[in-house]
Amino acid sequence: MNNTPKQILVFGATGDTGKYFVSYFKEHNLDSSYELIAIGSRKTDYFDALGVKYYQVDISAKSNFEILDTIRNPYAVINLAGAMPARMEGYNPQKYIDVNITGTLNILDYCVQKNVDRILFSQSFGDIKEYSEKNPVLHADMAANYSLNNDHSIYVMSKNFAVDMIRHYNLKYALKAFIFRLPTIYLWSDIDSFYVDGKIRKIGYRSIIDKAIAGEDIEIWGDPSRKKDMIYVKDFCRMLYLALFVDRSFGHYNVGTGIGTTLEDQIKGIIEVFCSSDQKSGIIYRPDLPNAPQYIMDITPAVNDLGYNPQYDYIAMLNDFKRHMDSGSFY
Repeated sequence: MNNTPKQILVFGATGDTGKYFVSYFKEHNLDSSYELIAIGSRKTDYFDALGVKYYQVDISAKSNFEILDTIRNPYAVINLAGAMPARMEGYNPQKYIDVNITGTLNILDYCVQKNVDRILFSQSFGDIKEYSEKNPVLHADMAANYSLNNDHSIYVMSKNFAVDMIRHYNLKYALKAFIFRLPTIYLWSDIDSFYVDGKIRKIGYRSIIDKAIAGEDIEIWGDPSRKKDMIYVKDFCRMLYLALFVDRSFGHYNVGTGIGTTLEDQIKGIIEVFCSSDQKSGIIYRPDLPNAPQYIMDITPAVNDLGYNPQYDYIAMLNDFKRHMDSGSFY
């Protein structure tokens, strides 16, 4: 009788979302027949304190997968690894090909060779985002429609091709597959900057939070009524967790809440949660400046297939975000 736990491999575990998922799984999984394995591209002892095994693997190098031969009973793979514009200084499109395409292919081959039951993959919503200017509601089955003339173009192409490869392996090898299309995922991290067109910049909502903490005035640009789906990282973790155990062969899901929060309410919420009681930020309306993005993710397929229901509304998200910020912890 094989008493080895079924192992769930999380590629990209050293990223912010990966760290949150590892902690989420540890808190919510009470079944000792499943074991989580963290995998990332850099050396770290972060997972030691969590009692989680960690393997350092460069997914773009097929030979690196030999490191995983000691894993005896792999059940599922979650691929959160990927090169992305927000983490790329300068512009090196080859990185997207090496990591997002070749890396995904290597993971898929590993899945087939080791008889893995299923793979979960994170896709960018950049391939359908442009629809939102005409209608903010985005559906999971929309055809790709994106710009071929910006720093995200090859990134989006690489993610879309990875999805096509996963679908091929799903049909050819009966590898169960679940694709999650991600907009901005809101979370606390000690990293508060990202890259825009290859240049470092403070993350927008972190700048606004900093202003609220300092009691400084906050500007609202453009139309304050434009709505955005404010999805918290823990609700995304919940979607992943549900897909690990659902009895289906394939699913393609939008990640979100299905609810839009106006820009004005976003700012008011940040002021409510992060300002001190004796020094509240004022709001300055700037309709002369560019509009913020707008989009609402239709989550109906995830609700129907996975039994998913968001646990965090906008204010609950901000309060939990503040708790993490104050404690300096991911969970």
